[in-house]
Amino acid sequence: MLVTTGAVGEIVGAGRHEDNLRTAVRLGVIDRYDTDSTRAVDGADVVVIAVPLGAIAAVLRTIAPHLARQCVLTDVGSAKSSVIADVERIYGTIPPNFVPGHPIAGTEKSGVEASFATLFQRRRVILTPLAETAITAYRLIRRMWELTGAEVVDMGVRHHDAVLAATSHLPHVLAYTLVNTLARLDDRAEVFRYAAGGFRDFTRIASSDPLMWHDICVANREQLLEMITLFSADLVQLAEAIRSDDRAAILATFQRAKRARDNLYLD
Repeated sequence: MLVTTGAVGEIVGAGRHEDNLRTAVRLGVIDRYDTDSTRAVDGADVVVIAVPLGAIAAVLRTIAPHLARQCVLTDVGSAKSSVIADVERIYGTIPPNFVPGHPIAGTEKSGVEASFATLFQRRRVILTPLAETAITAYRLIRRMWELTGAEVVDMGVRHHDAVLAATSHLPHVLAYTLVNTLARLDDRAEVFRYAAGGFRDFTRIASSDPLMWHDICVANREQLLEMITLFSADLVQLAEAIRSDDRAAILATFQRAKRARDNLYLD
């Protein structure tokens, strides 16, 4: 963690719920807190916005007039285009000290009590610096994430949103939809009682924060809809193979998927 490296002097938390902030202090996640975000950012060298995507604009609008000129602003949002649009709309331009970011880490659990010291170790953090981003601001945020043990990579904004739509946003949509479908069955209690490990593994992410994922779907709708359309076509094709007893097509689909999973995915 940053605090153990001596890289920071103080970490100040801000939020609406004082109980959560007290817990964060007790757990050593932050040094102190303020429920007034304008006071919390006073004199800050770096401000990290970590709220659902739908709340970013409101937070920015509140704190922007109170940020020191040299303060570097970054975020952890899962869709970068919408965050950048919010920043540009509120500032009227892209400030040079803004560095969009997205850590690919975490679990289906949310809240400060779900945090742990090694959360970012050997995890990727994607930065999407813009033409307007100052190199000094970029280097500071890159170093901040590296100090947590993360591997930092750069990516274009649209490419980031397309990649995350495929690898993160679509899987969450599928998990939520599957659980929602099964929960509406008349014998849903029986279904869930006898669910095997594969079902639990696949649907684990359906326990994630619904508001957060609602905001992600809305913010990255264009890229996500492309992936849903592509997946839906493949699912219809597989359904047709099952309906017509095309065993060769079914087996070929599963074999291609297994080869891709075994050869391309890096744990």
